[in-house]
Amino acid sequence: MHRIQPLERLSAADLPQFGGKTLALAELTRRGYSVPQSLAIPCDCYRDYLQATGLGARLTMELGRKAFSQMRWEELWDAALRIRNLFLTTPMPTSLETEISTALDRHFPEQPLVIRSSAPGEDSASCSFAGLHDSFVNIRGRKEQLLAIRKVWASLWSDRALLYRQELGLTVTDSNMAVLIQELIAGEKSGVAFSVAPDNRRQLIVEAVWGLNQGLVDGSVEPDSWHIDRCSLRTVSYRAAPSSHKLVTRDGHVQLVPLTATEQKPVLSDADLAVVVQRVMALEQDFSAPQDCEWTWHNAQLVLLQARPITTVAWEDDRLWYFNLHRSLTNLKQLQRRIETDIMPGMEDVAVQFAKVDLTNLSDTMLEEEFRQRVQQQHYWEETYRSDCIPMAHGIRLFGEFYNDALQPQDPFEFLELLRGGELRALARNRRMAALAKRWNGGADSSIMAEIDALAAELGLLPDQLGRLLLQLTDQQQPQVSQHREDLEGAYRRHFLLTEWPQAEEILAIGRASYRLRDDDNISLAQLHREVKRCETELRRRFTAGNKPQLAALLDGPADGQSGLRSPPPGDSNAGDRAVRARQLQGQPASAGLVTAVARVIRSEQDLAEFRRGEILVCDAIDPVMTFIVPLAAGIVERRGGMLIHGAIIAREYGIPCVSGIADAADIINNGDLLTIDGYLGLVFFPVTSGRLAPLPWPHQLRKELDDAVRQ
Repeated sequence: MHRIQPLERLSAADLPQFGGKTLALAELTRRGYSVPQSLAIPCDCYRDYLQATGLGARLTMELGRKAFSQMRWEELWDAALRIRNLFLTTPMPTSLETEISTALDRHFPEQPLVIRSSAPGEDSASCSFAGLHDSFVNIRGRKEQLLAIRKVWASLWSDRALLYRQELGLTVTDSNMAVLIQELIAGEKSGVAFSVAPDNRRQLIVEAVWGLNQGLVDGSVEPDSWHIDRCSLRTVSYRAAPSSHKLVTRDGHVQLVPLTATEQKPVLSDADLAVVVQRVMALEQDFSAPQDCEWTWHNAQLVLLQARPITTVAWEDDRLWYFNLHRSLTNLKQLQRRIETDIMPGMEDVAVQFAKVDLTNLSDTMLEEEFRQRVQQQHYWEETYRSDCIPMAHGIRLFGEFYNDALQPQDPFEFLELLRGGELRALARNRRMAALAKRWNGGADSSIMAEIDALAAELGLLPDQLGRLLLQLTDQQQPQVSQHREDLEGAYRRHFLLTEWPQAEEILAIGRASYRLRDDDNISLAQLHREVKRCETELRRRFTAGNKPQLAALLDGPADGQSGLRSPPPGDSNAGDRAVRARQLQGQPASAGLVTAVARVIRSEQDLAEFRRGEILVCDAIDPVMTFIVPLAAGIVERRGGMLIHGAIIAREYGIPCVSGIADAADIINNGDLLTIDGYLGLVFFPVTSGRLAPLPWPHQLRKELDDAVRQ
C-alpha cells in the first residue's frame, strides 16, 4: 500500500500521520466544498529521512547548545538558521526521493505546486498556531519541489516554532511533520475569513487582496477589510487598503505587479462578499467551532485553500512582538526609509537639544521637570526602536535564507561575508579615533585636547582614560574588503539568470542596509541615553549634596524602558568562584578565527579604560558605544548570543574571533585567565591549570567538560 495518499482516501484515524491541516481539507472534500487537488506525505517519511541521514542526532546537538530560557531573539534566529541549513544540505535518501517523486509524477505531472506544512496537532481545536511553519507557493520542477519538502520539514524547527516548543511538545524523538501538496490555484482575488472576530464575538471579518493570497500572508500587500454582523450578515464597517500592487505568477515566478485600471475598486463585490461570508459561516456550522479559512476566487468559483479552528491562544507579549519581526521585502524597504529619514535624525535632534541645556543653572524644580521630559522622550524613542529598528534587522535574515536556498553553502552564515564592508558609523568613529591617536602621539596641542574632551564625553570616559586608550591605537589596522568576499559576490551574481538578477540584487541591497542600520541606529539612540544619563547624574549630585527626598523618589520611580533591548546586567562578580572549573565552554560561533590570549572582563564603562591591546574582551554584551575598544582586542567572548549582536558585527569587520552566547561569561571567566577561543565552532577553552578554585553554591547550567586535573 502506498504511504502517500490523496485527500479522498484519508479519515479521522489518519490524523497522527497526516496532521490537522490535511485532515481538515479531507473533511472539506467529503462535504462537497471546492478545494485544490491535493496529495499528503505522511510523518513516516520525515522520520525515515532523519534516521537514514543521521540528521536526528545533529538536531539534538543544535538544540542543546544553550537553554532556551536564556536565549534572546538573535539566538533563536541563529539556531533556526543552522537547523534549516542542515535540511538544505542533506539530500533525501534515494529510496525516499523515488517514492515521493513517483507519487508526484502520478498526480501532478507538470503543474506548479503549493507545498504546505501539516504538523500533527498544529490545527486542532485546542492548539491552532497559524504561521509557525512554512508553506511555499508556485514551486516548479521536481528538484525544487523535493527541496521545498525538506524546507517544510525544517520549519518544524523554525524560530517561531521554537517559541512554542512547550505547547507543541518539540523534542527530536517525538516531533513529526507531514506535508500537504496542492496544485497551485492562481486566483484573481484571494483572502482570509474569520467566522468570529478576535475583538468582537458578534462580528466576523473578511480580508481580501487582488492576486495571490501570499501577498496578504507575508504582508507585502495590504488587504481590504470588512467587519460583518454575524446575525444580520450586514457590513458594519469597510476599510479600503491603500495597496497599489498584487502578487501574481509570471514567467514561472511570483511577482509583485501594479494593479490594473479595472482593479482600482474594492476587491470583493457585494455578491462576492456574501458568498465568502456564507461559506465561512457554513464551515463554522459543519465543524461546530469558529473557523479561520483561506480562500481564492478562480474562474468565478470560490476555492478553499485551508481551514482551521479559531482558538483562544494565550499569546505572551514578547512572543507576539517576536512574530512581528518577520517582515516582507516591501515592508523592509519602507522601514529603511523611515529609519534613515525620520527615526535616526529624530533621536539625534532631541539629543542635540538636550545637550544645549546647562543643567547646573536649573532650579531643583526645573531640573526635575527636565528629567521627566527626558525620560519621556527616551521611552518614546525606545518604543520606536523596538517597533521599527529591531524588525529592520530581519533584512539580514531574509537575505540569509534567500542566499542559502539558492547556493546551499555548507556554512549557514557564509552570506554574512557579503554584508560586510559597508560604511558603519562605529567604524567611521574608530577611524576618527585612530587619526586622533596618530596626532596625539606626535604631540598634544590645544585643538587635539579639545577633540579628546569632546570624544571622551561622547564615549562616556574621562579625558585621561581616553588618552591612555589612544596611545594603543596609533598603529590600528583598518578593516579591508577581503578577496573571499569578492569571490562570493561573483559566485552569487553568476548563480542567477538575467531575469532573476533584479530580485537577487534587491534582496542583497536590503540585507546590506539592514546590516548597516543594525549598528548605526543604536549609536543614535545612545546619544539620547547619554543626555538622559547626564541629567540623572546632576540630579543625583544634588540629592547627595542636599538629601532631597523628592529627588530620590524621582530617580527611583521611572522604569528604564529597556525591556527587550539590552541584555540583563551581569551577575554578582563575586559569584565566579567555583569548586569545579570548566575546561571548555560552549557558545555560538559569531566571528571566525582562533586565538589564545589573556582575558579582560568588562563589567562597566570604567573598566574600558583598563583594556590593553591583545587581550580577549569578556563582557555581558558590547553596546554600540563600546565598539571603539574592539580593534584592540585579540578576541571577544559575550554572554549575549547571536550573529546579529553588535559585538559580532564589529568583530567580523575587523576579522577578530568572537564567541557569543556564553551564559554568565563575566562570572565564569576572571581577569588574567588564559583563554583559547574558537570562533569557528563557538568554543572557549581554559588551560588545565588556569583559574582559582573556591566553593560555588549552585552549578552553572552549561554543557561543559569538567577539569579533573584541578578538582580537589
